[in-house]
Formats: sequence, C-alpha cells, structure tokens
Amino acid sequence: MEELDLKELFNIFWSRKIQIGIIIAIFLVIGFIYTFVFVKPDYASTTTVILAQSAATSTGTDNSDTITANDLTLNQKLVSTYSELLTSPRILSEVITNLRIDRTEASLKNSITVSAVEDTDLIQIRVTDSNPETAKRIAEEIARVFIEQVANGVYKINNVQVWDAAEVPTAPYNINHGKDLVIFLFIGIVISVVYALIANMLDTTVKSKEEIEKKMGLSVLTTIPICDFDLSMKTVSKGGRK
Repeated sequence: MEELDLKELFNIFWSRKIQIGIIIAIFLVIGFIYTFVFVKPDYASTTTVILAQSAATSTGTDNSDTITANDLTLNQKLVSTYSELLTSPRILSEVITNLRIDRTEASLKNSITVSAVEDTDLIQIRVTDSNPETAKRIAEEIARVFIEQVANGVYKINNVQVWDAAEVPTAPYNINHGKDLVIFLFIGIVISVVYALIANMLDTTVKSKEEIEKKMGLSVLTTIPICDFDLSMKTVSKGGRK
C-alpha cells in the first residue's frame, strides 16, 4: 500500500510538473529582484574597548600601574553600566556634533549595537551605516568620546582603553545573494507542492480504470477508446477522392 501511495504521489507531482516549474521559477525571479534591487547594502564596523585598570583617581594622581583584584572586580561590575552609557544621549549628541553628521540621536542609537563579551571585561561597539567609511568613523568616535567622558566625567577613572580599533568594512553585512535565492527557492518548492496537492484534491475527474476500481470497489469490464471522428472522416474523404 505504501508503494502505491508513493507512486500516486509521484504521479500527482509529475502530472503538474509544468505548473510546479513555473511557480518555482517565479519565486526565483522574485528572489533575484529582491536581493539585487530592493535590498540596500549596509556596512558594519566594530570596535572593542576593554576595562583595563583604574589608573587615575578623582584627584588625577596615578597611584600604581599594577592591576589589583579590586580593579578587576570593579571593572566587571562596570561592564553592564558602561554598555548602557555608550548609547546614552550625552554620548550620542557629542558624537553627532563632532562628526557633523545629519542624524538624530534616536536614528544613531538604532544603528548601534553594544554587547558585553561574556565573562570578560570587553565591550563591543558595532555601528551600521550605508557608507562603510561613516560606520568606521562613528564607531571610533563613540569609543573616543566614551573614554573621555569616563575619565573626565562622573567616574573620573581612566579604566577604559581601545582594544580593537574599528576598520572600514569591505562588504555589506546584510546581503547574501546565494542565501536569499536558496530561501526563495525553498518557498517556491513548498508553495508548488501545496498547490499540486490542493489542485489534486479539487480535481474530481477520473483519469484511469484503476482509479475507478480503487474508489468504487468495482471491476471495470470494458473500456471505450477515445476516437477523433473528425480526423477519421477527413481520412475517409481523402481516401474516397483517390
């Protein structure tokens, strides 16, 4: 029974192979247009800062260059706080002013992703922009302004340094033509399969004597072949003239 069912399923798809091929081709064309025309490239530049040591106190003196256990504990506690401060209006407004970019604070904040590397004192600052050079400049400026604010602002401690400098991205991060086409191909296959199954369910015509025997439980005694009478009459007419 399973072999018969699989055979019937194959026949269903095979009988509608042209429609299935057209549906898949349509989705591939849509995917091609989407990934090459409608998706605007965005570039991502990342810089990493590290909470290294508490070198400067509120009086501006440097007590020691040695990292102590207290320094490490303090830095770990400050990671989450610093991650929030990096996208604060105070930082972003200064970055916009310094770089003279036509962006609002809200727009700039939406393009910034700040993430603390788990179980470390590292904070990654990722900036996306349609211009790769602008993405790099913003990432660098955020890190610079933040380090300056920490050292001279509320905390007055010099415990933040740039670990990995931002670089100009060479390729957009949001475009993968191959992946997009595979996704649209998969969608086309799924929809074409669903179409074939639904169309077969709605098709009530009988296509073979085996189908009658299976559905009705009756034996077919005889069949009448289809004859094209118009073609037969033309053949006879031609034969009579000869």
